[in-house]
Amino acid sequence: MIDETHDAKRESWVKSAQGHAVFPLQNLPFGVFSVGGSAPRGGVAIGEEIFDLKAALDAGLFSGEAEKAAAAAAGAYLNPLMALGSAPRVALRKQLFNLLAADGKNRAEAEKITGKILHKAVDCTLRLPAAIGAYTDFNCGIHHAYNGGIRNKRPTPLNPNYKWLPEAYNSRASSIVVSGTQVKRPNGQGKLPDEETPRFGPVRRLDFELELGVWIGPGNELGEPIPISEAAGHIVGFCMLNDWSARDVQGWEGQPLGPFNAKTFTTTISPWVVTAEALAPYRRPQRPRAAEDPRPLPYLWDDRDQQEGAIDMHIEALIRTEAMRAKGMPAHRLTLSNTNHLYWTVAQMVAHHTCGGCNLQPGDIFGSGTISGPEKPAFASIAELCDGGKTPIPLPSGETRTYIEDGDEIIFRASAQREGYATIGFGDCAGTIQGRG
Repeated sequence: MIDETHDAKRESWVKSAQGHAVFPLQNLPFGVFSVGGSAPRGGVAIGEEIFDLKAALDAGLFSGEAEKAAAAAAGAYLNPLMALGSAPRVALRKQLFNLLAADGKNRAEAEKITGKILHKAVDCTLRLPAAIGAYTDFNCGIHHAYNGGIRNKRPTPLNPNYKWLPEAYNSRASSIVVSGTQVKRPNGQGKLPDEETPRFGPVRRLDFELELGVWIGPGNELGEPIPISEAAGHIVGFCMLNDWSARDVQGWEGQPLGPFNAKTFTTTISPWVVTAEALAPYRRPQRPRAAEDPRPLPYLWDDRDQQEGAIDMHIEALIRTEAMRAKGMPAHRLTLSNTNHLYWTVAQMVAHHTCGGCNLQPGDIFGSGTISGPEKPAFASIAELCDGGKTPIPLPSGETRTYIEDGDEIIFRASAQREGYATIGFGDCAGTIQGRG
C-alpha cells in the first residue's frame, strides 16, 4: 500500500502544509465542514487549510474512479464514500496528491482556482464525518483491562475469555459528538465502596478513556461473517475517541450486564478520517503473545494480519483546567502511550464482531478500548493514573486531580512517525466538562 503519496520528499504548494506535523501532503484525511452559512460538505485537511471536494468536483478536477469517490464524499456525510471500498478512495487520494503537490502534474488546474477550493480551517466549522448507525466499544487494551481487575480486587485480573476473544459491548451512537463540543456532566445512580446505599445526582468520578476510533467502510450482509483475511478491506480509516466514563455509576450499575448510563452520555471523536492508506507506512507486526497465551481460534488468526495488523502511533491525553486557561498556561500532558499496546488487531475486532452474522454498515464506528501502556506514565485513564482516586495527580498550576472536574478540558492527540516518512496526525479530540449549575 506504500506508494508515491507517502514520499516524504514531496512538498505541497499550499504553504501551511510545509512541515506540518499533523496534516502534511502525505496525510490527506477526509472530513465534513461548513463555512459561513453554507451547507456541510466533504473536505480534505491540508496544512491549515481545507480542500473543498464539492468545489473541486464542480470545477472538473477529478476523473474516473476518483471522480466517483469525490462525488460520494462531497455531501453532508461521508457514508457514501465509506461504502465504496478502497479502490475509488485510493484513486481519489492519488489525484488529490497530484493536485496539491508542488511538482504535481495537475497543480496548475487547482492553483488557478485556489479561492474556490481552499478555505482557512479557522474560518470553518467541522462536523461529524458520518451518520453513525452503530457504535461498538471494544476492550482490547490489555494493560487497562488488567489494571481494572487489580483495582476491583479480582483474584485473576483478566477475565478467563480475555485472551481468547476481543471483548466488546454495543454502545450508544446517538451521543457521539465531534471534537470541541461541550460535555455536560451527567447525572446517574452510583454507590461508592464506603457508602451503604446508592445516591442519584451528578457523577463524582468522571473519567476519560484514550482510545482509537475505527471507521467501518463496506459492510456485510446479515448472517454473512467477514473472514479475517478480508477484514482489512472493511476498514476505511481511524480517528481518536474519548469514551467518557462515569466510574461511580459504572461500578454500581454495571453489574452484571456491563456499561449502560456510565458510558452513554457522550463520546467525543476527532473530526478527520485518517485513511488506512495514509497509515500504511506506520503498520507494524502485532506484538508477540506471551508463551503461555493461547493461540486464537482459526477465525481470529491470519498470518498477514499478524505481520502488518498493528499501528505504531504515539497517542497522548492532556488536561487544561479552567485555572490554567485563565493564566494562559498550555495544556499539561497526563498520558503518553502507543496504539501498538492493543492486544487484538482491528481486523480481529471486525472478524469477531461479525462471526455470528452481525451486519456492519458504512459509517459504523468501533472504539478500540483504552490503550494503556504497561507503566503509569502510559496509563490511559485517570482511574489508573490516580489509583482509583487514592493518589492525586499534581498539575503545573498547583492544582491536583483525582477525577475530572467542571471546567476541565481533556485533549487527545496522535502522531504517527517513522524514519524516512512524513509525520502525520489526527487533529485534536477535545471536550470541556460543563457543570450542571
